[in-house]
Amino acid sequence: MKVITIILAILTLALAIFAGYFFNLSRLAKQDLETLRNEKTELTARVQSLEGRVAELSKQIEETIAKSSKEKEEEIQRLASAQEQLVKELQAEIQNKEIQITQLADRLSVSMVDKILFPSGEAEITPAGLKVLERVGNIIKNVQDKIIRVEGHTDNVPIHPRLQKQFPTNWELSNARATNVVRFLQEKVGMDPARLQAVGLSEYHPVASNDTPAGRSQNRRIEIALLPLVSAPIAAK
Repeated sequence: MKVITIILAILTLALAIFAGYFFNLSRLAKQDLETLRNEKTELTARVQSLEGRVAELSKQIEETIAKSSKEKEEEIQRLASAQEQLVKELQAEIQNKEIQITQLADRLSVSMVDKILFPSGEAEITPAGLKVLERVGNIIKNVQDKIIRVEGHTDNVPIHPRLQKQFPTNWELSNARATNVVRFLQEKVGMDPARLQAVGLSEYHPVASNDTPAGRSQNRRIEIALLPLVSAPIAAK
């Protein structure tokens, strides 16, 4: 009888232990489930917040692109207007192939053969050349938000011995010519010097063959380029 009593006691204790275990397990499962539900709610709220932020940023990007496109279009239109004025003002020189004006998107270039501005082998601008530069400068100085880069170019003929003391190579000649043009545009035309650049490129950016007199004449030139403020490196030609 005692044995049976002991066995029943043990069974009762075991059942109590298992009941407690399963009770605790159920309670923990409910707690974990509640925790997961709370985490899901929190994550859902965060996702909705991020989706709202993404939508807001997308809208801002679209507005920025639209604004930038409009500004770029207006910039191109201003350059087109300047090109039209230059063509009208310089008709004779253009017909004589002394000046060439080109526009490519947001860039405008005025290319002038050297004989219209300088005596052969010299860097001082002639009186007639000063008048041409003044006409050009009075138009392009009104184009805002542009770098105005003046490039001096030569052919590949070495400097004459009588001039080598002043200009040892075509580097010095091209640089002196570009610098004199820039100084005139600043001092006489009134251009903002912060927008001006003078660059001597010597003989290394030809637009025609140096094997003929006509080609060399085209290569001896001054180019005035209107370039975007954020992108005005010297481009290889």
